[in-house]
Amino acid sequence: MIIDVHGHVTPPALLKRFPMPPSLGDVAGMIEQKAALGIDLTIVGSPVGAGTMVPMPGLDNYAQPADELESFHDWVGETVREHHEHLRGYVYVNPLDEDLVERAAKRLAQQEFVGLIANTSVRGTYLNDPRADQFFALAAETGAPVLLHPPAEPVGSAPMNGHLGLIEHVTRPCDITCGIAAILFAGWLDKYPSLKLIAANAGGALSLLREKLDLAQHRAKPGPPGPPAPVTDPASGWLRRIHVDTATPSALALSAAAEVFGTDRLLFGTDSPPLTAPLQSGVDMVRALPDERLIFAENARRLFGLEGS
Repeated sequence: MIIDVHGHVTPPALLKRFPMPPSLGDVAGMIEQKAALGIDLTIVGSPVGAGTMVPMPGLDNYAQPADELESFHDWVGETVREHHEHLRGYVYVNPLDEDLVERAAKRLAQQEFVGLIANTSVRGTYLNDPRADQFFALAAETGAPVLLHPPAEPVGSAPMNGHLGLIEHVTRPCDITCGIAAILFAGWLDKYPSLKLIAANAGGALSLLREKLDLAQHRAKPGPPGPPAPVTDPASGWLRRIHVDTATPSALALSAAAEVFGTDRLLFGTDSPPLTAPLQSGVDMVRALPDERLIFAENARRLFGLEGS
């Protein structure tokens, strides 16, 4: 059995409203396609709630009405119940919105939802912002794993002048890289040690910046003049406190992630739907790594409490 921790689905009404890949609405087709490769369970959700990952002028995903988001989660819950053998759900939340965090807590009480999905930045702000405290407190209290996913318009997207390919495949992984680093340096995992954080897309470029994190730690923070605080716990070691998925087309990146984060921290993920890259290649890359049983299912079972799956 293989558990995919990174999939997306969208209700028909949103597919008619926004320009999005039709695969997001073909739930039965997704299940059938994945089952042929032994992927029996997918955890699905949306990184934009009732919005779209396609940047659209004048559209602010973070301004969506609460009732639309509630309707979206109603649909996800119904879809999971209909395909309970093959699906579980994520609750979308804006970590900097107090009301949505409270609503997310109520959704997590439903058995269809096993985790949270949130963006690594919100309107250009990373989650080292103090307003994210309530969100991290909720995740720690409930034990819900958090899939940290790049937003539709990541930091640095504007200078790309609307080049969707560059935004999707370059700036979004960079948002993961910077966003996770900001979370680590903000000390959220020290304040809430039970946090279960999953960095999407193999953690962006973090596995290549391990030593750079230590150098960053030695630099003094902005503030009163004085020497930096003594280094007792190398920042590079903090990477072993988070999980990453395998949703990357790069075997090199996946090999680096296995070495830096550890195979006990890797979770099989495809980002499919909507990605159309062959699923077989994602399976094959994991099979080339050590501890494939951990990566394919056992880590996810443990993290999400899916022992009966």
